[in-house]
Amino acid sequence: MASRTRRPEAAAKAPDGSRRRRLPMRLLLPLLVLVALMAMLMLRGYVHSEILADHRIQAEAATDKVPEKILDGGPVIDTRSGRATSLRMPDRRIVLTFDDGPDPTWTPKVLDVLKKHHAHAVFFVTGTMTSRYPDLVQRMVDEGHEVGLHTFNHPDLSFQSKKRIDWELSQNQLALAGAAGIRTSLFRPPYSSFADAMDDRSWPVTEYIGSRGYVTVVNNTDSEDWQKPGVRQILRNATPKSGKGAIVLMHDSGGDRHQTVQALDRFLPDMQHKGYEFDNLTEALDAPSALTPVAGPELWKGRAWVFLVQASEHITDVLVAGLAVIGSLVIGRFLLMLLLSGVHARRVRRKDFRWGEPVTEPVSVLVPAYNEAKCIENTVRSLMASEQPIEIIVIDDGSSDGTARLVEAMGLPNVRVVRQLNAGKPAALNRGLANARHDIIVMMDGDTVFEPSTVRELVQPFGDPRVGAVAGNAKVGNRDSLIGAWQHIEYVMGFNLDRRMYDIMRCMPTIPGAVGAFRRSALERVGGMSDDTLAEDTDITMAMHRDGWRVVYAEKARAWTEAPESVQQLWSQRYRWSYGTMQAIWKHRRALVERGPSGRFGRVGLPLVSLFMVVAPLLAPLIDVFLLYGVVFGPTEKTIVAWLGVLAIQVVCAAYAFRLDRERMTHLISLPLQQILYRQLMYVVLLQSWITALTGGRLRWQKLRRTGVVEAPGGPVPRPRAGSESDERRPVG
Repeated sequence: MASRTRRPEAAAKAPDGSRRRRLPMRLLLPLLVLVALMAMLMLRGYVHSEILADHRIQAEAATDKVPEKILDGGPVIDTRSGRATSLRMPDRRIVLTFDDGPDPTWTPKVLDVLKKHHAHAVFFVTGTMTSRYPDLVQRMVDEGHEVGLHTFNHPDLSFQSKKRIDWELSQNQLALAGAAGIRTSLFRPPYSSFADAMDDRSWPVTEYIGSRGYVTVVNNTDSEDWQKPGVRQILRNATPKSGKGAIVLMHDSGGDRHQTVQALDRFLPDMQHKGYEFDNLTEALDAPSALTPVAGPELWKGRAWVFLVQASEHITDVLVAGLAVIGSLVIGRFLLMLLLSGVHARRVRRKDFRWGEPVTEPVSVLVPAYNEAKCIENTVRSLMASEQPIEIIVIDDGSSDGTARLVEAMGLPNVRVVRQLNAGKPAALNRGLANARHDIIVMMDGDTVFEPSTVRELVQPFGDPRVGAVAGNAKVGNRDSLIGAWQHIEYVMGFNLDRRMYDIMRCMPTIPGAVGAFRRSALERVGGMSDDTLAEDTDITMAMHRDGWRVVYAEKARAWTEAPESVQQLWSQRYRWSYGTMQAIWKHRRALVERGPSGRFGRVGLPLVSLFMVVAPLLAPLIDVFLLYGVVFGPTEKTIVAWLGVLAIQVVCAAYAFRLDRERMTHLISLPLQQILYRQLMYVVLLQSWITALTGGRLRWQKLRRTGVVEAPGGPVPRPRAGSESDERRPVG
């Protein structure tokens, strides 16, 4: 059902005076959200060395191009003036250096030990870790330690171009500026060791680094703590020979460093007792500090960088938490569906199962119709084959295509046409209710056809006086196309399996507009159909629950409906459904605090509907976002296995649902493709509905174009002879 007006698309005038379409805000906002999310994930991948990382390590090379004085010199190499010089540490002066940090676990412990023993050190930090843990770098500076560059994400620079080297240095400096408001002139190449290990591949890099204003610092005493050889061995490796000075290599990141911390706590007092001093590099060399403060644009760019990195970390944490939530919801929902739908099927399929006394009384069938000329004849003819005594009331809601005339021209008994000006589906149904003669009301859409047994099966639950409404089994009639097959899977698995579960839990959220039945007295008690929301079927169902009526599912009451055949029509339909569901949940929110049946539905039904129909679908894209991220940036195999595991659960549920509905399994061939493509469309539709709701927008009804391809399963009903019309078929005003 639709109104006859449609919201005009946003447009602007081009320079030539023509109208130029603009992207509507409801589409622009989801697109911006997606772009921002992907940008944050890319940034996180960059600072976690998952993107643009290069883990190659160069093999040893010849040394004939390296000056002898460098190979035989000290661990401090200065090529800034264009001439290569090297320096050694004075006797009994030790410069402790820590690579690869800062680490949130081990760096604070190292700093605590250094502070305890009044020692200074040099921390060669990476840009990735500095960006993620800026507070630790600030603490290093505040406690008097020096900081040096160790590149941004730790590549072997002998593989890199000068442009990449400049990038590694500038990004490392940017992170330092944002973390502590400083820049440094100290640099240590990744994978470096002693000066005599310099070769023809690493030496040109060292020269270039010097030309950029940096002093290269290697080491001449390696504690080899990264090998975790034990505290005693670390102490032996770190101790200089014969009172010599040394630059000692240790690590405060890159793994478990508890041996390093324990060895450091013993090493410092032991060596201080022997007369050694533990200084910064520039203190040991009696040189100006390597650290200089930054200000102005450089400082603000650094702070902006650190802020964005921190935001990406927090957003990712939220996304991971959301993924855990959605994973639990999805798996929980699947388990509930499998368990409770099986319980429902066993209960209603027992040979001795009865709702009560068989319902044989006549039934009123309401068919609201707006411009349904292509479908209405099939709809009415299918009803005429009904096994239940019925009257048919077609409510023409201001159609402009002759829908009412077509029905009148069919000349069928027990068929009446009610005309009204276009007022919407709820108004049409209420008009039909006012003209109905019987106590049980069946409602269907004008594009739907019933099987001969549908009405009979649909009304049998009214044998139980507690039942106020019954949901039928809506099926996709035009399932031959790919988009139709995807909707067929969704109807069987997502809707009908859900209805079995909700029936057992006594919180059915929606009587489908295509096939539903109501007790007339129940409808009148809740005030009839309301136009407060765009999902009048969900609205009336929730009202039934709150009034104390049972709402059940009749699996044998099958109806065949024409599903949208284009992406645009599907978008319009699902946008209205999802937005209308949100409206209905909000309308009935007071049930959360009420007593009696309303309170039970409010505290059981509303949370379940909100979780499974609003929150879970909204968070579900996280599965696909992390799938794409994991496939591209790793770990690829684990990511694919995890996604296949989720898909396997869905296949099991879908197969079980198809078995319960006695559907052919061949349609499930397209399920993987549905999960990749079709589901993304549903995500965007739901996100758009959220944005419309949050921004206070109002969505109008939109008429879907019909083709009339769904035929009546019972076959065509013969047209009566002319002149045989009875007064019962005379149109009502």
